[in-house]
Amino acid sequence: MSVITPVESVQTMDVTQPVDLAQQALTTTQLAGASDLSIWNMIANATLVVQCVMGALLLMSLISWSIIFFKIFQINFGRRKAIQERALFQNATNLADGVQILREQSGSALYPIAKKGLAEFKRLEQSVIHPNLKFRVAGDNLRRVLEQGVSDSLSGMARSLPFLATCANAAPFIGLFGTVWGIMNSFHAIGQMKTAALAAVAPGISEALVATAIGLGVAIPATIAYNFFHGMLSTVQTEMECFASEFLNRAQLELPWMDKRSE
Repeated sequence: MSVITPVESVQTMDVTQPVDLAQQALTTTQLAGASDLSIWNMIANATLVVQCVMGALLLMSLISWSIIFFKIFQINFGRRKAIQERALFQNATNLADGVQILREQSGSALYPIAKKGLAEFKRLEQSVIHPNLKFRVAGDNLRRVLEQGVSDSLSGMARSLPFLATCANAAPFIGLFGTVWGIMNSFHAIGQMKTAALAAVAPGISEALVATAIGLGVAIPATIAYNFFHGMLSTVQTEMECFASEFLNRAQLELPWMDKRSE
């Protein structure tokens, strides 16, 4: 039976105690690092370039959401007004009454088109052209004017949609650039510390990946909204084109000088 002397006991404690303290310190450091891995802390601790990328993406997100909320109201309002006003125009007794009804509508979607058409007819009516030639010219000219009116109205509703398309296409790549830059800095830090410990690498990589996450967070809503608004605009375009055809048909039948086309 061996007996442990006090000297041996002291030596054993001296060897094991620093190891235990080092492990506790490492564990405490890892827990502290894990507690700091929140989104805001990762953004705050990221490099300047990555922070600039995140700031640009957040600005793009703010602008795109502003456009989305505005376009939901604008395009949906224009679609409902176009459907309602087309029905009112169909029920009008004549062309003049139909145009007057559209003029009285608040925020009319179809009156700008009808206004362009009437302006063109008045110009043709005052022109010195043989009635037969005027009849042929009027149809072509009015059709082009109405098509231009439809195009102008749709262009107004589609304004700012290209920005959504830009966000949808560019945001993931901008975020990826921030991620690549952050990972490059993380590997550079590994080379400086001469260690490949996960605890030393994980924070930098996590901060870098936040940029990609933000980029996807900008791109996904922008893509969905862009496609949704294009579908709504297709409905508005159909209503406006049908109205333009009905306007042209009524104008050819009702304008007084059209009765002289056979002279």
